[in-house]
Amino acid sequence: MLSSPTAAARHALRCGVSTISVASSSTSNTAPRGRAIHTSKQRPSPPIPADHLAINNGPAVFGATTTPAAAAPGPGKPSALSVLPLSSILRSLMATTVSSSPLLLGPSMAVMTLLSHSTNPLLNPDRNFLLRYLLKKTFYAQYCAGENEREVRQTVDNLKSIGFRGVILGYAKEVVLKDEEKKNLDTFDGSNRLEATANEIRSWAEGTLETVRLTSAGDFVALKFSGAGIQALHNLSKQLPPSPPLADAIDRICQLAVERKVRLLFDAEQQAVQAGIDDWTMTYMRKYNTPEQAFIYGTYQAYLKATGAVLSAHLRLAREGGFALGVKLVRGAYLGSDPRHLIHDTKEDTDRAYDGMAEGLLRREWTAPLVPGTGTNDEAFPVVGLVVASHNAASVEHVQALLVSGMAKTTDVAFGQLQGMADEISCQLVLDDTIAQQQPDTTVPPLQVYKYLVWGTTGECMKYLLRRAHENRDAVRRTKCSRDAMMAELLRRCKAVFARRA
Repeated sequence: MLSSPTAAARHALRCGVSTISVASSSTSNTAPRGRAIHTSKQRPSPPIPADHLAINNGPAVFGATTTPAAAAPGPGKPSALSVLPLSSILRSLMATTVSSSPLLLGPSMAVMTLLSHSTNPLLNPDRNFLLRYLLKKTFYAQYCAGENEREVRQTVDNLKSIGFRGVILGYAKEVVLKDEEKKNLDTFDGSNRLEATANEIRSWAEGTLETVRLTSAGDFVALKFSGAGIQALHNLSKQLPPSPPLADAIDRICQLAVERKVRLLFDAEQQAVQAGIDDWTMTYMRKYNTPEQAFIYGTYQAYLKATGAVLSAHLRLAREGGFALGVKLVRGAYLGSDPRHLIHDTKEDTDRAYDGMAEGLLRREWTAPLVPGTGTNDEAFPVVGLVVASHNAASVEHVQALLVSGMAKTTDVAFGQLQGMADEISCQLVLDDTIAQQQPDTTVPPLQVYKYLVWGTTGECMKYLLRRAHENRDAVRRTKCSRDAMMAELLRRCKAVFARRA
């Protein structure tokens, strides 16, 4: 596999390497020189809601970056996108056509923004039947899992039937801090809002517990502490432990996840609260991760200059504490709101940081930007569980090559892409794995490929859908490649139909 480029790499050559978004852009030997997405300090970039699944955070999710167009399959080789139903191809083609057209995207973004923030019942999809129907059959169906248990389970079953190992499922409720709200965190008095705080925690806990119940062994659940309300945000901003009611809720969530063999991804959030999130993450890793198995994962954003040092410190804490470290690696989620000086100066710096951390974790070596505490590269590693949250073919192909070649010492590795995005990458991984596992006497470990998606009512998911629209806007090159891939697959199917009739 190392001597022959994977399909993901061949696709990258076809579509070229873009430098649109930091959220999950990745290293490429052919990447353009210069600053690309990272703007100068004198002229800060406008808000760009990148994701962190990057998945990011959402996913994020996982993030938006260049995704190559699917190359035409060779003679006798199946198309990676052939596993998708026609409805998914048509929906994806619709979404990417809108996202890659300035004439269509502008009005669409304005409408999505209005629907996400309006208090008018007529503009609330949960109260307006016609609006709900239109959204649910289009953008909601493209990116979300469902509104109830039946719909979510049907979506998950469909993904697993295609060949995905499972899902990364999130609850749609979230809180996004405005500038004024960030300032108010410094003066928040919990005694003034005891009842409201209890209701916020209860609602968040019930939704998250239900999310865990909707998943199966081996799946992931994405968890955002901001959804637990203003008291949680206050404690995080002050690096205080969670309040007793919130701590009890988190313990109940963790205990249920461990019982069901479901892993929890603690999402990264804005820098105003990220240090507190790191503290809470390590607290619950110590409590619930075993020496050989990570159930709690932290999210590490490669676009931040300090992430290499933070991850290195967490590796040492895990080794000293005798527990496995769960790592979800993303490019970055809050490029538009995090202080500019905390972010790498150039896209290439972010690329090197991401790929260096991924390779170091896979090889269990202290490659830059990971730094051993002793200053020597023979310092021991703890057991690591890794989620590679990326929409970039080059990053995914590099990790895939390390795994299938046997050079990766860390084998608890999952790939994650957002539902409705980067299907060329996800389906190619599934196809490559299917072919590899069918070979006699194969020694290639099965690839664990997941899709990240959220569940909730159409109205609850509007802010999530708006982020997806922002990411597509900021990753025009990637979106055009996805559009071309879907169009090529649609044409391939049409030709196959006519060929059978001829």
